[in-house]
Amino acid sequence: MGKIRLTTAQALVRFLDNQYLSVDGTETKFVKGIFAIFGHGNVLGIGQALEQDSGDLVVLQGRNEQGMAHAAIGYAKQKLRREIIACSSSVGPGAANMITAAATATANRIPLLLLPGDVFATRQPDPVLQQIEQSHDLSISTNDAFRAVSKYWDRVSRPEQLMTACINAMRVLTDPAETGAVTLSLPQDVQGEAWDFPEYFFQKRVHRLDRRLPTAAQLDDALKLLARKRKPLIVCGGGVKYSDAGEALRQFAERHHIPFAETQAGKGTIISDHPLNVGGVGETGCLAANLLAKEADLVIGVGTRYTDFTTASKWIFQNPDVSFLNINVSNFDSYKLDGVQLVADAREALTALDSRLAEQGFSSGWGEQIDQAQSKLLKETQRVYQVAYSGADFIPEIADHIDREALFAEFNRLTSSFLTQSSVLGTLNEQLPKNSVIVAAAGSLPGDLQRVWRNKDYNSYHVEYGYSCMGYEVSASLGVKLAEPHREVYTLVGDGSFMMLHSELVTSIQEGAKINVVLFDNMTNGCINNLQMEHGMDSFTTEFRFRNAEGGKLDGGFVPVDFAAIAAGYGCKTYRVTTLPQLKAALEDAQKQTVSTLIDIKVLPKTMVHKYFSWWHVGGARVSTSERVDAVAKMLDEHLDQARKY
Repeated sequence: MGKIRLTTAQALVRFLDNQYLSVDGTETKFVKGIFAIFGHGNVLGIGQALEQDSGDLVVLQGRNEQGMAHAAIGYAKQKLRREIIACSSSVGPGAANMITAAATATANRIPLLLLPGDVFATRQPDPVLQQIEQSHDLSISTNDAFRAVSKYWDRVSRPEQLMTACINAMRVLTDPAETGAVTLSLPQDVQGEAWDFPEYFFQKRVHRLDRRLPTAAQLDDALKLLARKRKPLIVCGGGVKYSDAGEALRQFAERHHIPFAETQAGKGTIISDHPLNVGGVGETGCLAANLLAKEADLVIGVGTRYTDFTTASKWIFQNPDVSFLNINVSNFDSYKLDGVQLVADAREALTALDSRLAEQGFSSGWGEQIDQAQSKLLKETQRVYQVAYSGADFIPEIADHIDREALFAEFNRLTSSFLTQSSVLGTLNEQLPKNSVIVAAAGSLPGDLQRVWRNKDYNSYHVEYGYSCMGYEVSASLGVKLAEPHREVYTLVGDGSFMMLHSELVTSIQEGAKINVVLFDNMTNGCINNLQMEHGMDSFTTEFRFRNAEGGKLDGGFVPVDFAAIAAGYGCKTYRVTTLPQLKAALEDAQKQTVSTLIDIKVLPKTMVHKYFSWWHVGGARVSTSERVDAVAKMLDEHLDQARKY
């Protein structure tokens, strides 16, 4: 048996460079490269290894550890989980910065390999710089915080441990049912230690994503359930997209005349104009899907984990006889909502179910209701896209508690803008290139997009809403662009989320990976401002206002920010927009640019799209000095009585 003497870090780099994934006979290099921000905990270990011989791995320089990890998530998600970029950080705060990204990846079932530096295994220099000392357990470091948000966690405290750690890391990263964040903690002294590794450890490894087939017994259970149902509704989750099951779902739906609704992760699998695509469902669902959801007697969840936004806190499916058929590669997800389980790859399950169901001559009993719901959705979408400030109205729960005209006038004095958020979205939906990709995450934009955005191309909708992570948008857009350089990428982001994290905008300039940041500035954390007000509160520390010298509260004037100036300082081409003609001109010019762009759009607060027949279970106060808050508490209890308990 041949051996080769390498440091732990050198062996890790060589191993990663030889990992491949095979899906349906197509073999792809699994690890594209490594994002790195070097500090004392990794620069002389992994840094030295990459400088000496990085093989075919591309080394990318991050600006913020969370940001670069979000970029890696965006890359893997856009690549349908078939390629990844690993992330290396230093010890201490560098590692801690990646914890949020680890949680984002795990919540969304996206493969993310994190390689944080760690404190000395020998403990000779304890406490080393940036080390946390826990007097009750000296084995604890910052990296132990990753345990709660990782699908696999390991600490390589000896060079020979690297081998089993790496094999297990690949096992999880390439498993569609178990994937998420994988954290390999690397003590900085061990990174540089040498050992005689067996040569076979570095052989080319092909990890096969074999499609799990449905069992005959589970297919029989599914068919028996379908046979006694008349109004089934498919919920298309992210698993449909990742398994390349869009065509199978389309054929299944068409043959049996079954409408399909979309989750945030599933949206974009099939274009919005398909006659059976009734749009987003749930708390941020659209008019059509939510109308049908209330009547459905069977919900066929395909590749969805049934988040509370998809089910409107298990409330949206109001038919007393509703049942659930859960098609999922994850046994864990298949048991949700007490459903009938069909544990299999989405494409294989739909194909098998389609064939068996056709033999029975099954067709749904929706009749013309699907077309009627679609017609209502299109009319509502057109209405929303054309709402000007004079026609904008607040959600009913807050309309009586705020002076709309005074608010709009104050905003206009600072910005010269009367643009509504929904009209800006309408212009974007009309003007953006058909094959472009939009990226969004937290705030009010994901809700608006799921309700009224019309997808025109496959995999053109990239919205992170499993963790609703502010700061994901700009970084993930870089990852999307690295994944698909030929497509224009548009970051749809609010001012609050942009201020939280946009560091990788600089990396996009450095790499020549052009992204287009479309920034909605309403000087408010608008989504949460709406949430607090519709639940009985006033605006409290969710609008961006100066501290008022008279009362000492944050209820003074709005705090204006010139976001275009910030991006221009980074080297972006920038635009300031206060009218729709200006927006159209900016979009047209941005397409001609070769560097990243930022369009700073001033939009009136509280002009997002309203909800449609949905409810969300939030933790409202059960005792207060406000009649409004008390009334909301009563409403919450009434809705909770109508929701499923598990």
